[in-house]
Amino acid sequence: MAGANTTLRQSTLVVLVEDQPGVLTRVVSMMRRRSFNIDSITVGHSEQPGVSRITMIVSAPHDQVEQVSKQLYKVIEVLKVTDVTDVPTVSRELALIKVAAKPQHRSEIMQIAEIYEARIVDATPTSLLVEATGAETKIDALIAMLRGYGIREMVRSGQLAMVRGVPAPAPNVAAPATSNGREDRLLASSVTTVN
Repeated sequence: MAGANTTLRQSTLVVLVEDQPGVLTRVVSMMRRRSFNIDSITVGHSEQPGVSRITMIVSAPHDQVEQVSKQLYKVIEVLKVTDVTDVPTVSRELALIKVAAKPQHRSEIMQIAEIYEARIVDATPTSLLVEATGAETKIDALIAMLRGYGIREMVRSGQLAMVRGVPAPAPNVAAPATSNGREDRLLASSVTTVN
């Protein structure tokens, strides 16, 4: 296997898709069929009406990331795929962590939350609910600090990423030659009317 790059790395892909029922299922099914591992995936509305934005963290050898992107274009509703792994981005994750909080530990937990710029968003006699946003490493560190008190429940959003500053020419994976008017659909969805 000389010359083969099989070292896994996490790559961040931003995928713009038509906001249609079943699109997420088709994207995930395509990834599953080709044995690509999704570490996290977040989906939400974009600034363009009718277009949703998927931020996907994929573990794959570096030389297969472009193949992952090209496979995404096989999903008819996919409008644009951008690999932002090596582009300066702002990445954030949201976590909600419910921590067991005995009376003698409440102030310690609140101090830890403050150190990590997290907020207490709910309190009961036996627990505190901590909300944290930030880089994945920051969330991991906060969880490690809170684990000793007893984490009762936790949910993490997965990463969101956006290129810093003015949109630069990010590494974009070319759509297949038969793109079924993807560019036209993306441009049409970005047109807004002012009354």
